[in-house]
Amino acid sequence: MKKLDQRSIDERLDKLEGWEYKDDAIHTTFEFENFKEAFATMTRIAFEAELQQHHPEWTNVYNTLSISLSTHDAGGLTEKDFKLAHTIEDLMES
Repeated sequence: MKKLDQRSIDERLDKLEGWEYKDDAIHTTFEFENFKEAFATMTRIAFEAELQQHHPEWTNVYNTLSISLSTHDAGGLTEKDFKLAHTIEDLMES
């Protein structure tokens, strides 16, 4: 998969509220009511990530989930990262 240029990244990032670009990755953080809700959301994301064969880097501390997406094989961001980010956003809205 081809690495996106800065203009393409900016255009796609405009469509993702709450995500930021730095260090060749896009990042976001979600806060939940408690650990159980955070972990349940991680599980839902994990199933979708597996279907897309694209896996996030993430950390979870109690009720906070931080996610970073990058395509390591491409050395930066690709369409795969934005597709998964939109899937994550859709899961958060449901």
